[in-house]
Amino acid sequence: MSANTDTRPWRWVAAGAAVLAAAAVVLVTRPRDPGTPATAVTEAVATTTLQRRDLSTSKSISGTIGYGPARAVTGHKQATVTWLPAPGATVKRGRQLYRADDLPIPLFYGGMPLYRTITGKGLAGRDVRIIADNLEALGYPIGVQRAVLTPQLIAAIKRWQRDQGLPETGAIAVGDVEVLAGAVRVESVAVQPGAPADGPLLSVTATRKVITVAADVSEAASIERGAAVTVVLPDERTVAGRVLSVGRVLAAADGAVGDATPKLAVTVTLNKPKSIAKIDAAEVRVDFAGKVRENVLAAPVEALVALAEGGYAVQTTTGLVAVTTGMFAQGWVEITGDGLTEGTSVVVAS
Repeated sequence: MSANTDTRPWRWVAAGAAVLAAAAVVLVTRPRDPGTPATAVTEAVATTTLQRRDLSTSKSISGTIGYGPARAVTGHKQATVTWLPAPGATVKRGRQLYRADDLPIPLFYGGMPLYRTITGKGLAGRDVRIIADNLEALGYPIGVQRAVLTPQLIAAIKRWQRDQGLPETGAIAVGDVEVLAGAVRVESVAVQPGAPADGPLLSVTATRKVITVAADVSEAASIERGAAVTVVLPDERTVAGRVLSVGRVLAAADGAVGDATPKLAVTVTLNKPKSIAKIDAAEVRVDFAGKVRENVLAAPVEALVALAEGGYAVQTTTGLVAVTTGMFAQGWVEITGDGLTEGTSVVVAS
């Protein structure tokens, strides 16, 4: 027999990151019936004992108070910027977001940008409806039709243009208004008056304060939109909240440097927003509720053996014992198996 032949009946290899969220799990490559006595191991191995303990998937993650991620606003008008709002300003429907050639570019609410000139009786589409909905919300009668450019809607456009100090053409071209999802808070400006109005102009955020949590992929996997949370403020007050959204794009956390692990952004809103009305920025703790299993028999995840024929086992002093796994939490896993009790010694991967 060559010197490099493995005389032990079991070969142990570390499982990949896809198994149990990168937990160290051992794979048996030559199957044997669980419970068969193991040949004596000539090398020292690390062991631990099974415990009865409470397992919980609840977690606490640091977050920051702010207005959520900023998005850039790009102008769409062949003109010169003549005015921009100050950072911190709030712009609502119908108010000017900026001025181009000294004419106001108002903010309209909608789910898509304008992509063509709204002109010509009978023109129909979602973009026409955006104009109709906004003018009606601003107090201009538009008639019964909403997604069709009717004479009544054209008349409403002209009245709105007159009130804005704009030419009364009855048409709205791309760039005459900026369509965003709702009211915005100006985070920063990207240019100064005199710049072209057909490029990035400013960055905006939502107007309400939220808490942004940078979560690892494994942490975010169990966080659901609408889930209840508890936020611990800097003064130790606790406030109830809920998960507004869970990001789907990995990105480096704000302020991260070097090769920091990318995170998913989880946005949390408070049930009582006034509790952070006087706080512009601060770090908080967000407690995410989870499931709890009380007084269960548990082993460190590193004690699991992934069997080649499928399933899992733990290595005891008498051999492999097949186990059924339950909850995984905080590096431990709930298990059941023949003869396994609190205090049973098991091998752990080292």
